[in-house]
Amino acid sequence: MTKKMDMHTADIIAMLHKNKTTLAAVSRKAGLSSSTLANVLTRSWPKGEFLVAEALGIHPSEIWPSRYFDKEGNLIERQKLMRKMAKRS
Repeated sequence: MTKKMDMHTADIIAMLHKNKTTLAAVSRKAGLSSSTLANVLTRSWPKGEFLVAEALGIHPSEIWPSRYFDKEGNLIERQKLMRKMAKRS
């Protein structure tokens, strides 16, 4: 099985820009400080990963496969690691 590499941070930011948004805007929309989501680019944080992926219209495993697949290639249910997210309108 070929192991996929995580997306480069510059590619993630570029994809957000193509979708007419920024990391800071996604962060503020979620009720976080504008710089909070920058953490997801360098460290594992399931809630932030799902927020970024949602803004891109993809599953976080497409951005960070190393965080979402075990050694056998099985999807890890990281969403269970998140605290319950408040419903956003």
